[in-house]
Amino acid sequence: MAGLINSDDITTVKERSSLEDIVREHVTLRRSGSRLVGLCPFHDEKSPSFGINPAAGFYHCFGCGEGGDVISFVQKVENLSFTEAVERLADRLGVQLRYEGGGGRPREETHGRRSRLVEAHRVAEEFYTDLLLHHQAARPGRDFLRARDFNSAHVKQFGVGFAPRGGEELVRHLRGKGFSDDELVIGGLAGRGSRGLYDRFRGRLMWPIRDITGDTIGFGARRIFDDDRIEAKYLNTAETPIYKKSSVLYGLDLARKKISAERRAVVVEGYTDVMACHLAGVETAVATCGTAFGADHIQILRRLMRDEPGVAPARVVFTFDGDSAGQKAAMRAFRDDQKWASQSFVAVEKSGKDPCELRQFEGDPAVAALIEDAVPMFEFAVRTTIDRFDLGTAEGRVQALRAVAPIVASIRDRSLRPEYTREVAGMLGVEVEQVAREVSRAGKVTVQDDRAERHTPSCEEVAEPGPGEGQLPMPDPRDPVVAAERQLLQVLLQFPSVLRPGAVDLLTPESFSAPAHRAVFDGIRTVHAAGGSPSGQAWMSGVTQAAPTAVAGLISELAVASVPTRMDPLTGLPTSRYVEELFARVRTISLTRRISDAMSELRRLEHAESPDHDRSRELGVTLQGLQRELAAIKEGMS
Repeated sequence: MAGLINSDDITTVKERSSLEDIVREHVTLRRSGSRLVGLCPFHDEKSPSFGINPAAGFYHCFGCGEGGDVISFVQKVENLSFTEAVERLADRLGVQLRYEGGGGRPREETHGRRSRLVEAHRVAEEFYTDLLLHHQAARPGRDFLRARDFNSAHVKQFGVGFAPRGGEELVRHLRGKGFSDDELVIGGLAGRGSRGLYDRFRGRLMWPIRDITGDTIGFGARRIFDDDRIEAKYLNTAETPIYKKSSVLYGLDLARKKISAERRAVVVEGYTDVMACHLAGVETAVATCGTAFGADHIQILRRLMRDEPGVAPARVVFTFDGDSAGQKAAMRAFRDDQKWASQSFVAVEKSGKDPCELRQFEGDPAVAALIEDAVPMFEFAVRTTIDRFDLGTAEGRVQALRAVAPIVASIRDRSLRPEYTREVAGMLGVEVEQVAREVSRAGKVTVQDDRAERHTPSCEEVAEPGPGEGQLPMPDPRDPVVAAERQLLQVLLQFPSVLRPGAVDLLTPESFSAPAHRAVFDGIRTVHAAGGSPSGQAWMSGVTQAAPTAVAGLISELAVASVPTRMDPLTGLPTSRYVEELFARVRTISLTRRISDAMSELRRLEHAESPDHDRSRELGVTLQGLQRELAAIKEGMS
């Protein structure tokens, strides 16, 4: 075991190492007087409180109190011991360290555990890449890449490789290079079974996962053989002393300088997507490694982009697949949008292609155009939320407005809210003032109340229905419209004999706003059309059987509840005037809703990029007919 590092060598490493260069690998800095400042790499913050004095070689964060010299910075940011940090810096400088008790030691003895594990990964990467490029057994891997327009030059550029299928080739190779069995297992390169060590990855395409400095610390492995015993498409290195997936972004070693210079980052979903973007000129692309994009990833990119208030806004663009999983990922990213100081964006290709497929089928310009045409995250969240609702009905528009209002209200830049309010009004086909009122109301509730009452939709709500979805919600009798519908259904169920001939035919299930009321009326209409008895148990039994089981309880409730009106003292039945007024009111509400729906559709057509003039004329004719029918009902009631 090596002894303590010679104190003169430590001084040499410290003096020759540029603190500024080391820090810039993790933080984008700007000059402030004699200092360089940026976002602290040791705690999450919105405004920069971390500074370095290059001349003195010291750093300090006025937010969390961390400070020290270049060695302590490397210790802290890379989770190394003092000895490992000095050795890492010495490697960068090409300085040969001396240890107490003798001169310099062989490379494999002087390196600490982290350095040994990193070196093992470097050797493994070379081994995998050589196999992919030159060995016959790796031809399926080459075919896979060639089918996606990647060639041998791209393989070398990104270090892609192939893990042999035998199961022990890498272990033998690394043992031959002097690595111990414990190092291979601890580093995640091998597993230990009853028969000894075996290769962790077998028969897969391999992508090296590197830290921000370019050291390979893990691998992502893609399934390419149908008979692979492990069905998962991707396997990633398990967490090790040098690899933590929540704080690593694939491609960051290649992208960090561009991200820092352009203050832009593009987050894609896979290794081949990163390759496609970089080859298409989008050199700021990165991807997560087998985990969702989270808070640690945000901190990494914010520090590099100088994503902070008071400076020109940085730009992060997320690309997602167009399927339900992509929507879930997008809405998950939206929930984290408040963690950025700047606005984030979303790019989704209309036909659902990911960047790799887009480059393959449409070329490099299409990939660049996809990123340039990204829409603000808020706009994407608004459209994704609205798409869940049926805008052809008043209920759907109201529900959509209530769901989307908290999103608009949460926009940090208040100057953008009026424009989004107008945009949402156009999307929904409602008045701008109605949207503004709902947004204002949403902005006044607390975050906790908002989550309880009208929370922003999560990815699960967008993409995967809950267990209760599809059941009919019970109507709220406090709603005046619902109350009128309820009274009419009570009359139809309890006193069908008072109906004049043809009265039931004046209505359809769509005349009722509450879905449960529609289902009940559909049962009534079915029995009535079949000539069922208009009174007694047979009537109720027939309606119950004809209506969905979900509303059986509601039917029994309506059949028993008291009708809120005085009965005719002679017949004991509701008066004909009362019944006619109920019919007229429900029909009036229904016609008014249909008129509103038609006018809303007209507004949406006017808002559309390519107006449908034929549909507009058709709606105009429909509106005239509905308005005449409504006028006739009102005249009959006067």
